[in-house]
Amino acid sequence: MDKGKSYTTVKDLQRRIAVYEDEAAYKELFKTLFNTLTRFATGIVQSKETAEEIVSDVFIKIWNDRARLNEIEDLQLYMFIATKNNSLRKLKQQSKNSTLSLEDINVEMDSLYLNPEDKIMSNETLKSIENAIDHLPNRARLIFKLAKEDKMRYKEIGALLNISVKTVDHQLAISLKKIATAIGTSVRKKDKSGF
Repeated sequence: MDKGKSYTTVKDLQRRIAVYEDEAAYKELFKTLFNTLTRFATGIVQSKETAEEIVSDVFIKIWNDRARLNEIEDLQLYMFIATKNNSLRKLKQQSKNSTLSLEDINVEMDSLYLNPEDKIMSNETLKSIENAIDHLPNRARLIFKLAKEDKMRYKEIGALLNISVKTVDHQLAISLKKIATAIGTSVRKKDKSGF
């Protein structure tokens, strides 16, 4: 699903939940975002069960506050931030003295190549890409996952992780270079003429 469709879908679901208290729209929102938010929370709390509880609480709060849902400009980003905050709160409860940095967040990637055309890619190349992603530092892997798998905009990633858009861009550039090196190709930016 491309970012435009995903964003429109979430926006439409948000409106239907807020205006019509549409339970079917709420269930669709749950199906759309639950797994992504759970993977994100698992990277922080290191427990899938705890992550599922955290994300479920976020969804319950969304339903309970549905009358004010239209006040939220970007519901998906809002839910990522709520998940992050609840995950960090849970960690703080578990260990009063622990601190967490972006380097500590360990996120697993879904396969980047889900559509049939991409399955043509050789298994060897795909394994090289996945291996390169697995060996990225936690912070870089998280940013790469949010940008490439979850199709979040750089500005949204920056807001979620409290970093600048420039840092997001820099981290992605480093990640792409490492992945390109792993598969034996080079990465170069297009100039303004498109070449």
